[in-house]
Amino acid sequence: MKSPKFLIIALLSTFTVTVKVSAQKTTMVDITKVRHTVNRTINMTDAAPSPILHINANAGPGLAIIKHRDFKSGEIEFEVKGEDVFQKSFVGFAFHIQNDSTYQAIYFRPFNFRAEDALRKKHAVQYISVPDNDWPKLRSSFPLKYEQPLGADVNPADWFKVRIKVAEKLISVYVNGNPKPCLEVVPLGNLNSGKIAFWAGHESAGDFRNLKIKGN
Repeated sequence: MKSPKFLIIALLSTFTVTVKVSAQKTTMVDITKVRHTVNRTINMTDAAPSPILHINANAGPGLAIIKHRDFKSGEIEFEVKGEDVFQKSFVGFAFHIQNDSTYQAIYFRPFNFRAEDALRKKHAVQYISVPDNDWPKLRSSFPLKYEQPLGADVNPADWFKVRIKVAEKLISVYVNGNPKPCLEVVPLGNLNSGKIAFWAGHESAGDFRNLKIKGN
């Protein structure tokens, strides 16, 4: 017969494992609940099978901050649609948001997805950590380290699926279920927790749907 002490340790171990598994379950996020917007206005469309959040175009970057608990690490999944218009479509997701201008983000340049110019095609997906590490600094100081091609054929004017895996020392980006990441970077700065938001770049609009979060 096992001792009471052994049984207590076993129960505690089971509880710990259960809590960890529960913390990592995938949650569908209600994107109709927006905390506030930054430099943008939004429209919601009640479309099947899920609502679509549209961010309008404006000068400079913009955010639609979603009402959700602070995100630290785990996985972010969503679908996004931009436009095949040169220098007019920058769409993505911001996380670890501290304020309206301090956050990390992954974004896409759909107009580069099928570019005939080889260098432009390599500028398809981008990581930034603002305000200190925006894309001009990263491109100048670390060419093709924080931006990469998609590695797959994706229609620049259609919906595509994004999965961002955020760990303490590595951020990995996957598109359309491809098991191989199109971008992997070591995060810059010391941001490790904060709010989440759909993101649109300079003079860019975007459509977003089916946001799922797995993590804490």
